[in-house]
Order: sequence, then C-alpha cells, then structure tokens
Amino acid sequence: MASSSSEECLIQQLDELQKQLGKKLKFEESVSSLRTLLQQSYLSASPTLQEKIYAAVCRVATILKTRYTAPGFWLAGLQLFEQAEAIISNPSEKAHLRSCISLAREQLYLAENPPVESAQNNANRGYLFEGHLTVDPEPPRPQWLAQTDLMNTIASLAAIESSHPTEEGNLSETTANLLQELIQNIDNTIPEILEDVNADPRAPPASKDVVAKLPVITLTEEIIAKMGNDAECAICRENLQVSDKMQELPCKHTFHPPCLKPWLDEHNSCPICRHELQTDDHAYESWKEREREAEEERKGAENAVRGGEYMYV
Repeated sequence: MASSSSEECLIQQLDELQKQLGKKLKFEESVSSLRTLLQQSYLSASPTLQEKIYAAVCRVATILKTRYTAPGFWLAGLQLFEQAEAIISNPSEKAHLRSCISLAREQLYLAENPPVESAQNNANRGYLFEGHLTVDPEPPRPQWLAQTDLMNTIASLAAIESSHPTEEGNLSETTANLLQELIQNIDNTIPEILEDVNADPRAPPASKDVVAKLPVITLTEEIIAKMGNDAECAICRENLQVSDKMQELPCKHTFHPPCLKPWLDEHNSCPICRHELQTDDHAYESWKEREREAEEERKGAENAVRGGEYMYV
C-alpha cells in the first residue's frame, strides 16, 4: 500500500492530468502518462485512489465521445481502455471498459473504412467543424451564397468565351443555361439577403475573465441527492458523481469545467436555459443594451395603450 503522502501526490497528478485531457495538444501525452500511472500504481493503491484512477480513465472516454474525432486520439484511448480492463477487477467497471473498447474499435474501423451513405443519411448526421463532430446536421448553404458561386462561374465562362469568340458571337449553351438559372432564382435570393442583413448578430465567445470567475463547486452526497440519482452534465451527458467539480453559471445551472469552456466559446449561452454571458465585444454589448432599451420602451408603450383602453371601457 502506498504511503499517504505519495497518494496525495498521485491524486494531485491525476487532477492535473484531467485538466490536460481537455487541451487538444496535450491529450495524447496525458493519456500516455495516465497509462504509466495505471500500470505502476493501481494495484498497490488504496480503494480511494483506485476510484480516482478509474474516473480519469472514464474521463478519457467521455472526452473522446464528445470532442475529438482524430483516429490518433481514439487509438491512444483504445490502448488505455485495454490496459485498464486487464488490470481492474471490479466487474461493473470491467464491463464499462469493455464497452469503451468496443466503441474505440468501431471508431477506428470507421476511420479506415468510411461507410457509403445516401445523401439522406448524410443530411441527418453531424459534420466536422474546427476538428469537432457537431450534434446537429450541417445546415444548407444559403441561397445567396449559391447564387454568388453561380455568378462567379458565369463570369469565368464569359471571360473565356470573350477571348475565344465563336463565329456567331453568341454565348455557349452552358453559359446561357447558367444565366437563365441565375435569373430564375433572383427573386428568392434578394429576400434572403435582406433577411441576413436584418438578422440579429451572433453572440461572440463569452469573456475569458467572466468564465474564469465562475464559481466551481464540488458535488457532495447531499447535493447529488437533491439533484437526483440520474443527474448528468447537460453537455457531455455523463452521470454526475460525488466529488465531481462543477462550474456554476449565473443562472445556477452547473456543468463540468472542461465541458463548459468550449461550449461557451462556441455558443456563449447556458445549454439548458440559454442565459447569455457577457462578452469582450463592445459593439455586440452595445447592441444588446440598445435591444434591452427598445424592448423596455415597447413594453411601456403597450402598457400605456392598455391603460388608455381601460379608461374608456
């Protein structure tokens, strides 16, 4: 059995490794360090430390399922899961590790043998965005963008034909057909362009200072009991456990810190209630303030109208 001081050092090392797992450039290195720690320390560790090591292995599985798609990451995870399954003796933990192994092998097989799917099936799948697989299907290209590409194609063909004119001096059939398509779709394109111009601006990432100051709480048995046995992080869908660290938004909803940071960078809103955090974009914050003032004026005007109606009833 390892001494208490050495176990404290190992726990600190595990906490640091879990933080590094959330950084893409550090993931494979952190998994390798976790494999070494598992091999050298698990069998001689106390039950508490063994639970910590197992939790770190499960964290690797969660991050792979929710963030990373690169085959190299899944291969590192597979090696870790196979090593852990061979060492850990708890039946339920071994069963979970076997499911992680199966998922990793499936992902690696699909990476080497991508399935041939119909256009309809592809439309229902997520798509890669900045190295991450999204949950929602890829949105259709806006009509105005398709029209822009069409115009560029017509311009290129026209330039080629002007440098090599035909005897008749007319546009080729291909160019004429593309031009006809452009004219037919123009009525649909103009409203869409106007709609995009008038649309609300997309929220920039949450302010780093604001995110850094969000309180972090450690889940206790009492908190878990209040939340319910099936409580989970709404981002990674992992069931919450005692001693999990959770970051709390101003709306009081909580999430794993490694899950929340990339979510706020991408969406800047609570995944549950859509509460939006402050950003570092002054132009966007000014726009939000103007919208709030306009909304208050609108409500005030509506209340005044209702009050006048009541006076004359």
